[in-house]
Amino acid sequence: MKILIVRLGALGDIVHAVPAVAALRRARPDAQIDWVVEARHREIVDLVRGLHRRITIDTREKWHRLAGVIRDLRAERYDVALDLQGLVKSAVVARLSGAGRVLGFDRLALREPAAAFFYSERIAVDDRQHIVRKNLALVAALAQPVVDPPFEFPLDVPQLPSMVKPYALLNPGAAWPNKRWPPRRFGAVADWIHTRHGLRSLVIWGPGERSLAQEVSAASEGAAEPAPATTIADVLAFARDARLVISGDTGPLHLAAAVGAPLIGLYGPTSPARNGPWMPDDVTVSRFEGCECHYERRCRRVSACIDDISVEDVQRAVDERLTRSERAVIRPR
Repeated sequence: MKILIVRLGALGDIVHAVPAVAALRRARPDAQIDWVVEARHREIVDLVRGLHRRITIDTREKWHRLAGVIRDLRAERYDVALDLQGLVKSAVVARLSGAGRVLGFDRLALREPAAAFFYSERIAVDDRQHIVRKNLALVAALAQPVVDPPFEFPLDVPQLPSMVKPYALLNPGAAWPNKRWPPRRFGAVADWIHTRHGLRSLVIWGPGERSLAQEVSAASEGAAEPAPATTIADVLAFARDARLVISGDTGPLHLAAAVGAPLIGLYGPTSPARNGPWMPDDVTVSRFEGCECHYERRCRRVSACIDDISVEDVQRAVDERLTRSERAVIRPR
């Protein structure tokens, strides 16, 4: 069997699709599983084990310029295409692949309900559940039975050169402005973590975010420093070795969750129940319930909902998460 995964972006959403690939690989060990992804997000898909091919596309191009990619997809003669994104553009790619079956979510679970028009089979799922479970529900329609499997993330993570440990990892950036907690508050928390818990902080940053990391460092009284420029694989490695990771709802948070790092997630316009960490010991600090801009990229208020999270709120979350980590270490087997 030949299976095409369509999940074009973005970083965190791609991470959330990885367990679906793992479930497919378990259920269909002899299948050819390919993944089509936006070229700018290829880096994370390159780390996913169990794939035969990784096909890149740039949907910002004119559609007639994508004809070569579509021809390559059709030449594979896929048995099934799974659209794990739920946008019109991803549904069109899945349909144009020429796959014998094109599976997607039903209209009630789609970000763009018009995408359902392009599917040959529409799968009803609970859109309130975590996005990883939502993706697994789509896989279950193809590879029965998928019985509440663990969230598996078969990712290739490198070993980094030795560095001073232990440390906390801070991520102040995000593509959506209303997902960014103020960098000066991150700095204040870093200072407090160093004083109270003896942990220095490393501040990671993405394209165009170096100034955010520097602002965190400047506000930390010397307790935090910007990380060097990192690849996606480096972020996974830094997170895997961290005692604690603090981030808004964005790609690095989900990368850290995939390698089992202890997490504190800061949430404003998005729901931690749907997009948050899934390990029971992780902690979220959320203002989603009182937010006026659910899943909108910019807040309608003068001050973003996430700004209602105080430094003291995060300090309490740090104490709680580190206490849970200590209990897990001494828990009898």
